[in-house]
Amino acid sequence: MSRWPGNANREKTTFGGLFRGALMSRVRSSGNATTELKLVAIFRKAGITGWRRGYPLLGKPDFTFPLQRVVVFVDGCFWHGHSCGRNLQPKTNSDVWRVKIQANKSRDRRVSRALRKKGWTVIRIWECSLVKMPNACLRRIVRVLN
Repeated sequence: MSRWPGNANREKTTFGGLFRGALMSRVRSSGNATTELKLVAIFRKAGITGWRRGYPLLGKPDFTFPLQRVVVFVDGCFWHGHSCGRNLQPKTNSDVWRVKIQANKSRDRRVSRALRKKGWTVIRIWECSLVKMPNACLRRIVRVLN
């Protein structure tokens, strides 16, 4: 049984009149154009090598640099609870969303702590930072790699 109230296949959203279930099924956890694929393009343009995607580590980092023991997570502002201006708070089922996003934030902290304990350097980049300041994000990663 779903813990989400209502019926996702019958409730329309304000996003193109899609039903909630159809809208949520379009959200990708990997291969997202505004996060992962954007950073892939930045790495390739800058000639950054040695990174892997899908590396089997706790928390499923978006990018792993195994030789340097560095992981990079590119967190979406909505799903990971960033307080930037891009992050709109849901009006319907707001209590459920608040619990969901808070659980994501707690999991992010646990994963980062566990990876650091195992000797990995963890970099977390916000989606909005990658959109607004891609060069600053790249400099941050390169600084850690060197």
